[in-house]
Amino acid sequence: MSTEFPSTTEIADDVQRALKAIGVDTEAIAGDVEVRTPITGGVIFSVRTQTADDLDAAVAAAAEAFTVWREVPAPVRGQLIKRWGELLTEHKADLGTLVSAEVGKITSEALGEVQEMIDICDLAVGQSRQLFGKTISSERPGHRLAESWHPLGVVGVISAFNFPVAVYSWNTALALIAGDTVVWKPAEPTPLCSLATDALLARAATDVGAPAGLHHVVLGGREIGQRLVEDTRVALVSATGSVRMGREIAPLIAGRFGRALLELGGNNAAIVAPSADLDLALRGIVFAAAGTAGQRCTTLRRLIVHRSIVDQLVPRIVDAYGTLSIGSPTTDGTLVGPLINEASFNAQQAALAAAVEQGGTVLCGGDRVLADEHPNAYYVQPAVVSMPAQSEIVQAETFAPILYVLTYDTLDEAIALNNGVPQGLSSAIFTTNQIEAERFTSASGSDCGIVNVNIGTSGAEIGGAFGGEKATGGGRESGADSWKAYMRQATNTINYSGQLPLAQGVEFI
Repeated sequence: MSTEFPSTTEIADDVQRALKAIGVDTEAIAGDVEVRTPITGGVIFSVRTQTADDLDAAVAAAAEAFTVWREVPAPVRGQLIKRWGELLTEHKADLGTLVSAEVGKITSEALGEVQEMIDICDLAVGQSRQLFGKTISSERPGHRLAESWHPLGVVGVISAFNFPVAVYSWNTALALIAGDTVVWKPAEPTPLCSLATDALLARAATDVGAPAGLHHVVLGGREIGQRLVEDTRVALVSATGSVRMGREIAPLIAGRFGRALLELGGNNAAIVAPSADLDLALRGIVFAAAGTAGQRCTTLRRLIVHRSIVDQLVPRIVDAYGTLSIGSPTTDGTLVGPLINEASFNAQQAALAAAVEQGGTVLCGGDRVLADEHPNAYYVQPAVVSMPAQSEIVQAETFAPILYVLTYDTLDEAIALNNGVPQGLSSAIFTTNQIEAERFTSASGSDCGIVNVNIGTSGAEIGGAFGGEKATGGGRESGADSWKAYMRQATNTINYSGQLPLAQGVEFI
């Protein structure tokens, strides 16, 4: 247990320094809505939130700027993202300070999140010269078919607290090189990260002479998010959050024929086969399950272990959990920081109680710690719970560090357990058997959007598309062909024959 803690005043001072270094006018953003740090539970700042009228004005400005930005050549648009990446690199530590202060991530994870932003800028700059379309063979003589891609419009981004800046950058870097403009409604607990990120993008736009109005951040609650979702001027809504949120907003977007890119819940599993390298598996499991205090969408929540090795592996996991340093994320050596708030702690406790009622056995963890020293902060011991295969609580995602252990006898059974939940984000198998690895990654294997071999469920790289299936929403962000989500496709037929033959042999006089 880590007992070295900064005071709330010290955290607030660090936040002020970081904001000023980035270029945020702290007086201009000050208001009466308190910002609390999960590290101590204390107030570190107060911000001004926006109204519905402010959101309307932001969307209107973004729609107007789109008419100019879409005409700028894509490689020139890429220069804005290149400059943004340079500023993010320059202020990596400052932005990392804000992420730790508002989310409670340990320093290495906070810096890693900012590095994701830098990485997506690198990818997007290259992509700005590769918005490829295809040339298609025509069945008609003297004709050419071509696929072309065009800017889509205003993109609304709704982000979650657990990755307060990275996910926004995934969307924004690609949207801006695609020729779109962006309106961002960030999570309520993380306004300072959002304002700082927006300030750096504004500096980049000024430095390269980009048009005004390309990007906007609007702070507010549920009503602001709903208004953004319902606005017909917003061509695409990219929303990250819970399955419940997705069920609420998806019909609203579909009802106005808008586009949705949804990144919702994850109830991720890892299979450990008899042939697995248990040392490797142990490291991958513990980070994926306990990292970020279980508050990643890709957190490992279900461990499916072959019955023949469960007694070898699970005690080692329990022992490893006993060595995890829990405490202030800003203290060197801390591995597990706080939960975001009391509601998250209550959800964890309710899930553990339900697990026991449904036949589970808590093998370790689950208790609140450091409560006497920090009564307004919520630090918990990551929990490991042995569960029967069929239990209701295992079907649900609890955004806290709980790892349910299940057993299996055959690979078919393990795959069925992996797939047997509503969510479909990330999955993994630990095995040195190539047949098992190939089977798990095949069409009849994992039904998730991310399917890993000999690595945990978390830690995705920018180059690969990120997202999941089923109740996870089906969206894809970041690498691969994700840029296409931010553009509209057109098929062009060019007739240079001087004649007018019709397709499919149709004759019309």
